[in-house]
Amino acid sequence: MILISAEEIAKHNTYQDCWIIIYDKVYNLSKFLPEHPGGVGVILEQAGKDATLAFSTIHSQEMIHRYLPSDACLGFVDPATSVAETSKAEERRREAIKNRPSLNEILHLYDFKAVASRILTNETWSFYNCAADDEISFRENHYAFLRIWLRPRVMRDVTHIDMSTKILGYYSSFPLYISATALGKLGHPLGEVVLTRAAHSHGITQMIPNFASCSLDEMTIARKDGQIQFFQLYINKNRDISRKVIQDVQEKGYKALVVTVDVPSVGNREKDLRMKYAGAPPGIQNEKDLNRDQGASRVLASFIDPSLNWNVIKWLRSITSMPIVIKGVQTPEDAILAAEYGCNGIVLSNHGGRQLDFAPSAIEVLPNVIEGLKKSGLLGKIEVYIDGGIHRGSDIFKAIALGAKAVGIGRPLLYAMSSYGQAGVEHALQILKDEFEAVMRLSGTNTIADICPNMVDSKSLSNHSLTPKDYLSSNVYDRLVPLRSKL
Repeated sequence: MILISAEEIAKHNTYQDCWIIIYDKVYNLSKFLPEHPGGVGVILEQAGKDATLAFSTIHSQEMIHRYLPSDACLGFVDPATSVAETSKAEERRREAIKNRPSLNEILHLYDFKAVASRILTNETWSFYNCAADDEISFRENHYAFLRIWLRPRVMRDVTHIDMSTKILGYYSSFPLYISATALGKLGHPLGEVVLTRAAHSHGITQMIPNFASCSLDEMTIARKDGQIQFFQLYINKNRDISRKVIQDVQEKGYKALVVTVDVPSVGNREKDLRMKYAGAPPGIQNEKDLNRDQGASRVLASFIDPSLNWNVIKWLRSITSMPIVIKGVQTPEDAILAAEYGCNGIVLSNHGGRQLDFAPSAIEVLPNVIEGLKKSGLLGKIEVYIDGGIHRGSDIFKAIALGAKAVGIGRPLLYAMSSYGQAGVEHALQILKDEFEAVMRLSGTNTIADICPNMVDSKSLSNHSLTPKDYLSSNVYDRLVPLRSKL
C-alpha cells in the first residue's frame, strides 16, 4: 500500500497537476479535470485537499469506479499527516442550521424556501432555484393557480373526508407524488433516501430521478415493504445503456417508467451559469477554460438523445412490461399522440420553467388536454398528471377539479429536506395534506370523485393580466440580477 503525505498532496493543486483525496485515497484528476460534468472550478477548489465532504454531498462512491480509470488512484493518504478541514461554506451552513426556526414554526411551504436560502451553499441554491432565461414560465407556474377561483358548496355532510386515490392502480393517501429532482445530496448528506423514507411515512409514491446523487441500490434498500416507486429516465444516445438501466429498475421492483422527453437540449439557466462563472478560481477565468455549459446542464446535454421521437415508445414496449409515462407534454396534440402510442400516463410539465421560457404552465394546459383527449375518445385510456407551481392544498384541489389524476411536487421538498431533513419533508407533506383536506371539507367534497370541474371557476386562467399579487411567493423569489461593472 502506497502512503502519500498530506504535505506532498498539497503541492499538486494546479490545473495541470491536480490531486485530491476522496475517502482516504489519493487521486490524480489532471486528465479528468476538463471532462468533469460539474466544471473545472469545482475540482480546483479542492485541489491538494481532502475533497471527501464536497464529493459525498453530490455523489455515491460508485461514481468513482464508473468514471475514473484504475490508474487515477495513486495510493492512500498517510493518516499520520492528514488534517481534516472544514470549509467556510460548511461553517456557514452549520451556523445557519443552528439558528433556523423550530420546525413547528413552519406553517407553509414558502417558509421552507426561506430557511433553505440561508442554509444552502450559493452554488446549491443557484442550481436548485434556477430556471430558464427570464424565468417567466417559472413564476407563471405558480401565478396560473392564482387565476383559478373555487366554487364551494355548503350544507353537505363533510364529517368524513377520504383523500385517497390510485396512481396507475397503486394506492396513494392523497393525490400527490414526489417528483424526480436531481442531486439531492447537495441539500442533505443522505440525499434522495430522505425522500424515500418520507414518501413511505405518508403513503405516497416517489419518482426516483435518473440524476439522483444516491445510488439506485441505496434508494431501493431504503424502500419499505409495499412502498411504490417509479423511475424517471432520460433516454441515452447509447440505447444499450438505457436498456440496462430499465432492466435493472424492473428487476428491483420499480412499478413504472417515467420518460422525460422535453430535454432535446438544456435550457439556459442563468443563475446556475452565473454562479459557476463567479466561483471559478483565479488563473483560469477565460472563456476557453470556463466553458459556460458546465454543471448539471452539461451532464444532461452530454448524453440525452436529441433525436428522440415517438418510435421510442415501441422500443420501450419491446424491453419492459412496466407502465410507461411520458413527462414533459405541453399541448393537447402531444397528449393525444401519447395515448395513441399506448402510453399509460402523461405528465403535463414545462420542467419547472427550467427548459423553454414562455412555455405554458401545466395547469393552464390541463383543461385543453382533457378536452382534446375527450373529443378523441382517448380520455379513459391514459392518466393525466401535472407538476410545476404547486405550493398549497388548494392548488392540488384545482388540478384535480380540472381533470388531473394527481400532481407532482419537487423543489419545495428539496427545500424542506435541506432545511430539516426527513422531519422537514414529512412536515411539508403534512401541511399539504392538512390544507387539501380543509379545502375538500370547505368545498363540500367528501372524496376525490366529488371534485369536479364545476367546483372551480377557471375562466380567467388564460388571462395573464389578472394575476393577484402574492406576497409570500414574491418575498422568497430570488431575482435575476445583471452583472455590475467593476469600474
